[in-house]
Amino acid sequence: MAELTTLVSGIGMGESARWHNGELWFADWTAGTISALDADGNVRRVTAVPSFPISLDWLPDGRMVVVSGTDGHVLVEVPHAGLVPYADLSGLSDYPWNEIAVHPSGNIYVNGIGYDYSGAARADGVIALVRPDGSAEQAAGGLAFPNGMLVSDDGGTLVVAESNAGRLTSFSVTPGGGLAPAGEWAAVNGSAPDGICWDGSGGIWFAEVPGERCVRIQAGGNVVETVQLEQGCFSCATGGQDGGLLFMMTAQWPEAMDPAAGKTGQVMGLRVR
Repeated sequence: MAELTTLVSGIGMGESARWHNGELWFADWTAGTISALDADGNVRRVTAVPSFPISLDWLPDGRMVVVSGTDGHVLVEVPHAGLVPYADLSGLSDYPWNEIAVHPSGNIYVNGIGYDYSGAARADGVIALVRPDGSAEQAAGGLAFPNGMLVSDDGGTLVVAESNAGRLTSFSVTPGGGLAPAGEWAAVNGSAPDGICWDGSGGIWFAEVPGERCVRIQAGGNVVETVQLEQGCFSCATGGQDGGLLFMMTAQWPEAMDPAAGKTGQVMGLRVR
């Protein structure tokens, strides 16, 4: 895959791209589903999710955990039972929940934007900590539309994209699972970073809707590579057998949020190393 390639089309609004067990997993917010794309180009529908935003990750024991954002629930997949309740975040915020990231300890971090999508933007975004027993507490606040979120392999750092602030912000993960502000991981002035993923060498790819691109940066903000697209880019993931493929979820914006506007969403692929 030496050139930018369309791998899947006909998606509503693709989000939360994840490489897992040899497949690309993603959510379709307008369809309310999670699907997986295999190496042969086959897409299988995995499950429906009650509400969007939808985001997904996996616990250390292999169970998938899912954010059902509007109703404020974290769900866990149970064999032969589907998605069942794991944690209720509705007591921490009245507004939609967004991205999820699982820590190697089994703790879960979920961020929420802190205001209604149709309302005036505010820097009231939060990150919730969900413990393995299902209890939840606020771990961070004051974020400007928290979006894509990552935990480092060693579990020591959490990075979150603040879409309305043009930056990636880092936190140190304390031994008890709390988050201590660690500063700005990278400024991306003039950009609105959405989904993010590690690039395999310590840098980060961020997806951007207004700029219709996916950008690779290093800590501190040095831009290494930019992939220009023809639609807004909502999420990205690196994967493939050698980890050298970049997958990007794109769609026309804002038409993607209107189910009557047609399904413009695509999965784009590009070999980047």
